[in-house]
Amino acid sequence: MQEKIKNLIQEALKSVGVEPGDFVVEHPTDLKMGDYSTNVGIKYKDKKEEILRYIEVNLPEEIEKVELAGPGFINLYLSKDFFKRSLELITEQAQEFGKSTHAKGFKVMVEHTDPNPFKEFHIGHLMPNVIGSTLSRVFEWNGAEVKQVNYQGDVGLHVAKAVWAIKQGIKEHPYVAGNKSYEENPEAKKEIEEINKKIYDKSDQEINKIYQEGRKTSLESFEEIYKKLGTKFDNYFFESETGELGKKIVEDNIGEVFEKSEGAIVFKGSHTRVFINSLGLPTYEAKDLGNAKIKYEYYPYDLSVIVTGNEIREYFKVVLEAMGKVLPDLAKLTKHLPHGMLRLPTGKMSSRTGDVITAEELIEDVKENVKGDEQVAIGAIKYMILRQAIGNDIVFDIEKSVSTEGDSGVYLQYAYARSNSILEKADKEADSSAPRENTHEIERLLYRFPEVVERAGKEYAPHYIATYLTELAASFNNFYAHEQIISDDKESPYRLAIVQAFNIVMQNGLDILGIPALEKM
Repeated sequence: MQEKIKNLIQEALKSVGVEPGDFVVEHPTDLKMGDYSTNVGIKYKDKKEEILRYIEVNLPEEIEKVELAGPGFINLYLSKDFFKRSLELITEQAQEFGKSTHAKGFKVMVEHTDPNPFKEFHIGHLMPNVIGSTLSRVFEWNGAEVKQVNYQGDVGLHVAKAVWAIKQGIKEHPYVAGNKSYEENPEAKKEIEEINKKIYDKSDQEINKIYQEGRKTSLESFEEIYKKLGTKFDNYFFESETGELGKKIVEDNIGEVFEKSEGAIVFKGSHTRVFINSLGLPTYEAKDLGNAKIKYEYYPYDLSVIVTGNEIREYFKVVLEAMGKVLPDLAKLTKHLPHGMLRLPTGKMSSRTGDVITAEELIEDVKENVKGDEQVAIGAIKYMILRQAIGNDIVFDIEKSVSTEGDSGVYLQYAYARSNSILEKADKEADSSAPRENTHEIERLLYRFPEVVERAGKEYAPHYIATYLTELAASFNNFYAHEQIISDDKESPYRLAIVQAFNIVMQNGLDILGIPALEKM
């Protein structure tokens, strides 16, 4: 419908002798101002009356009326018949409603979560996991072919610190203990650096054994969390696989892109960064170059989206600069999507590790506030992450996350469960062809779902879907409070059709967000 209106306005501009330029067609914030509004009358003030007249004469059947408002906004109101047909369409398409094909044939790889073996899966990992998996579903709903992948640091100094601690007999939080010793004990630091080299070249049998067992245990524990969160990866990539390739890419470009400096090999971009350290080992930067190439060999993508925290925004800027010189084709296809931090209202996080709270601990804390229901807790956490723009920090307030008053995952789940209950109790069929006097507010929101999904994909912004579902749930609850849905009057089947359409749209929206759609609560 939005495209139809845009085309109509372009025709109107041509008819008054104006070359169509930029103008906006959007939904007004206030439904009293119409279903669509355009600023074309402001852009072309001296022609606004003529533009309005052309639109009025050539109104498509879906539009009931059009009017000029304020300084030149043109507001358009959809017809009752349009809303009736939109209910029919929603019911017919059911689980397919909201899906489009505009990205058909487009291949996207989304890399997200990226926890490091030997370290805790903390609440910071929940952010890229929830954002990355949700974006993947948004892209799929827009018709793209998507692969979700996970890139993990299974080699490097952090691993050596943990292996050193395990070798000392420390089994509880070995990385924390190893890191402390590395910073405070020069002898331990030297030993850890030796272990780091031995892990790379696999030269020590005892260290190999500790490493392999620790890596396996870590990865298995991550899988348990993915299962809880409903995340499924298509492939896993590891720094132990990307390091050698990354090192070779760097070494092959010394003198042209990279240069030697104090025994290391560096790249001087917007910031100078080390790509091979003085021990001859590839750094994260070099491994990311290797990872880009290995990922493309696995799946020749049209777009590679990498979801990480804001704190490595500058790091990625330099990596992409270097990639632009040594792997220019892949650099053009790569988008870094940084997100904000997840914090608790108390400020600094605390847990048994002393500095972070694990994902498991947060899930358990939220569960306690929802009578032990893990599905509700997961929904509450995901909604809090997805409710605002990706780049912003989030203060995770547990009480707010489980509120039944609105702006929460629980609120959406309750509205969906309520619609199920109504449909189960109904003693008659929902029927959108039944008579009705007025158009209800909720009808003016339901048809918008496909537009919202498309916008969320184009702008990498799943919060549009979360915001829309919250507005839709509020409208449904208002409809429920003011209308006797199941009754003997002739409009009851139409009201039931509205409930049925809401039920479908809410379920589809919750599925995209990865929030469990609970039949009963």
